[in-house]
Amino acid sequence: MTDQILFTDLALSEPVLKAIRSVGYEVPSPIQAAAIPVLLNGGDILGMAQTGTGKTAAFALPLLSKLDVKQADPQILVLAPTRELAIQVAEAFQKYAAEIPGFHVLPIYGGQDMTSQLRQLKRGVHVVVGTPGRVMDHLRRGSLNLNNLKSLVLDEADEMLRMGFIDDVEWILEHTPDTRQTALFSATMPREIRKVCDNYLRDAKEIKIASSQSTGDNIEQVYWMVSGTNKLDALTRILEVEPFDGMIIFVRTKTATVELAEKLEARGFSAAALNGDMNQQLRERTIERLKSGSLDIVIATDVAARGIDVERVSHVVNYDIPYDSEAYVHRIGRTGRAGRSGKAILFVAPREKRLLYTIEKATKKPITLMELPSGAAVTKHRIDQFTAQITSTLAEQPDLSFFNDLLAEFSNQNEVSPEDIASALAYLLQRERPLQVKFTDVKPERESRSEGRGDRGGREERGSRDRNDRGGRDGGRERSREDRPRREHNDENMVRYRIEVGRNHEARPGDIVGAIANEAGISSANIGHIKLHDEFSTVDLPKGLSGDVLSQLKKVRVRNRPLEISVDQGGGGNSRDRDFGDRGPRTRDYNDKPRGDKPRSFSDKPRDGAPRGKLGLGDKPKGEKSKSFRPKKFD
Repeated sequence: MTDQILFTDLALSEPVLKAIRSVGYEVPSPIQAAAIPVLLNGGDILGMAQTGTGKTAAFALPLLSKLDVKQADPQILVLAPTRELAIQVAEAFQKYAAEIPGFHVLPIYGGQDMTSQLRQLKRGVHVVVGTPGRVMDHLRRGSLNLNNLKSLVLDEADEMLRMGFIDDVEWILEHTPDTRQTALFSATMPREIRKVCDNYLRDAKEIKIASSQSTGDNIEQVYWMVSGTNKLDALTRILEVEPFDGMIIFVRTKTATVELAEKLEARGFSAAALNGDMNQQLRERTIERLKSGSLDIVIATDVAARGIDVERVSHVVNYDIPYDSEAYVHRIGRTGRAGRSGKAILFVAPREKRLLYTIEKATKKPITLMELPSGAAVTKHRIDQFTAQITSTLAEQPDLSFFNDLLAEFSNQNEVSPEDIASALAYLLQRERPLQVKFTDVKPERESRSEGRGDRGGREERGSRDRNDRGGRDGGRERSREDRPRREHNDENMVRYRIEVGRNHEARPGDIVGAIANEAGISSANIGHIKLHDEFSTVDLPKGLSGDVLSQLKKVRVRNRPLEISVDQGGGGNSRDRDFGDRGPRTRDYNDKPRGDKPRSFSDKPRDGAPRGKLGLGDKPKGEKSKSFRPKKFD
């Protein structure tokens, strides 16, 4: 049996090693151990691995090790299918480059202020992580210079194919230097992805990692959508009402372990921190206290909790959601030990929903939505505890004669009933921790997760949302009618609304679908006919939308204009109006431009055919063939 490989064995740069040591990484995952040496040596790779196997670190660590901070132009470009993944990958780069002075990474995606992106690109960045549509926008503008690009990563390539981005990906590939290093990661290998590999990767090493993640059937898994209530207050409610023996609460940072432990102790809970800064003796003492029952709650980081095997741990709370499903599996494995049942509670912020879907997909287990305990539930629990204390004290049959005489004398002298005296004493006893609790309860948003949970859970929403990510020039691009069958809706169950964005604002049905699905939690399958007019549009939505949802939709922006949604009163159209039915417009070619657009300084047409006007970035005269080539400098 060979010795286990450590990160220190992989020839990573010292700043990168220092950063991963600080976050507690010691042993690389299989995809990391296989990919890092190849990428460090400049080779291309084709990685087949599920999300959650640690593939972000597999490409980020070696590419950062080769980074030249003195060169301000982008050296690494990562293409991601969704804005959430782009943000997640950018955050990972920032974390792994924490010890590299002057390092800059920029996530770019649709729906974000273009001015801010332009300013940061002009300032200079080393790594760009973006969705295909927004990357294309910047290439056409000339604001993204890839002349000095060294490495390009295609993350979740099969997801980009599913969402209809594969043509965009190839266009971007053709506008990058032919000397670039390429890494493609995909959970599956459809024919179209294999074709991309054959055309754009050079002697790529194939790495295939089988997913073996699973969670015990004896662990109940639930999540709470962070909404309207402070996380600490929500945690306190759960701790009050949830019957638990021992508990481990996971947070991301060492500082958070101490801060949360102090706040819980101040609220009356027996809690202590467990992190890598503690010496071994103190760490062992804390775990021993948890085992013996003198400590009920441990707040820990992933690293510090490794190897904890305490049978009385009945609950695990993911106060901070882990970035990958592998970490999630390790975390909740701290409960349900020795055949006992356990419960895992996951806190999920709205922008972290994608991580929830990823965990469910990787573990092949559903995680159900939990209701936050109400004020009435917490009040009942405290009253039950209070009355149990009284019952227990009376059961011990202590000598109460002194107190009986004292209170009888007080009652006679002050003409106060025994009941009033008992009430006053009870009030004094509970003053610091009132029995009666009142909360302003805010129910978390429910998601449309029941339709096709296994294969499409969360994806419909993400697909719609990222169609909006793709900017003004390619936002309406959709798959053919054969791939996306028309869905019929019963008009009796639909209401026609007017929104104040139309064809003159370069709106596309895909933009409208994405915005509504994202903000109102309506599956795109339930969004009906969309008709574009010059200055406004109409859209059919299900009956019964709440006032809160409509108020929120009024403020949602498409093409930088608020929807200002209202019930349609009819009229106002003209002969140029176009009805796109239930699912959107015809597929639009890159050369299509809204009426009134000024000619561009270079072609929008990325692929076959003669270009219009001036040649675009990397465009070549008709007849020349090349799979990839170096882009020209922008004017």
